[in-house]
Amino acid sequence: MVCEALESVLQQTRPPREIIVVDDGSQDDTPARLAAYGDRIRVIRQEQPQGVSAARNRGIAAATGEWLAFLDSDDLWRPDKLARQCAALREHPEYLVCYSDEEWRRHGNWMNQGKKHRKYSGWIYPRCLPLCIISPSSILLHRNVFAQAGLFDEGLPACEDYDLWLRITWQFPVLFLPERLIIKQAGDWPQLSQQHSLDRYRIIALQKMLTVAALSETDRAATRDMLMQKCRIYALGCRKHGSETEAAWAETVRQKIDF
Repeated sequence: MVCEALESVLQQTRPPREIIVVDDGSQDDTPARLAAYGDRIRVIRQEQPQGVSAARNRGIAAATGEWLAFLDSDDLWRPDKLARQCAALREHPEYLVCYSDEEWRRHGNWMNQGKKHRKYSGWIYPRCLPLCIISPSSILLHRNVFAQAGLFDEGLPACEDYDLWLRITWQFPVLFLPERLIIKQAGDWPQLSQQHSLDRYRIIALQKMLTVAALSETDRAATRDMLMQKCRIYALGCRKHGSETEAAWAETVRQKIDF
C-alpha cells in the first residue's frame, strides 16, 4: 500500500520538491520496495516502531521546504492535489493552512460521508470540537504553523490529528478546497481508528485546550461543553461494556472541569 500511496505522489501534475518516507519499524519487505525508487525519495527508517506522531514529526524535522503535506500509507492523492492547493493558496495568501474534501472507499467501493463530516473554511475551531474533520492526507500548511501550534503529540496513540487541528484552528484560519483531492481507503488492514477508544483521547485533547490555550470566552465555553458531553458518553459506554475503571476516570474528568 505504501508503494501505491507513493506512486500517487510521484504522479502529481505539480511535483513536490522532496518526498520523505518514514518507515516506522516495518517488519515486511517495505525497505526493499522503497529502495527500488532510488534517489526519487528519501527514506528515514525507525528501527523500533514509535507511532504515527513520532513518524510525522521526524518527517517534519527532516523536510527542507516551507510548505509541508502529509500522506498516510493507506490513502492516495489525486494527480492534481498539490496543484489545486498551491493555486488556491496563491489566490488567498492570507491563509497558511489548506485542506480539501475527500473520497471514501472501502474495499474499493465508494462510501457516503455523513453530515457530521461536513467541512468549512475560516475560523473553524468550534467545528473541529465534535470530531476530526481534517484528514492529515489532505492538508498543506506552512511550517511556521508548527512553530506556533506545536507538533503532533507523541503521547497520543490515536486522535493525534484531532489534537493538532484543535491547536491550529484556534490560532489560524484555514482554507477549505471543496474538491475531492484525496482518496481515503478502508479494508481489512489494521487502522488506528479501529484499535482505540477514540473519545478517550479526544477527552485528553480537550483537557489540554482548556489548560494550555488562551481561548476566547466563546471558544472556551464550547470546549467545556464538548468535554462534558464526551466524558458523559464515554463513561456510559465504558460502564455498558464493564469497564468501570475507565468510566470512573471519565466521570472524574467531568467533575473537575473548571466552570
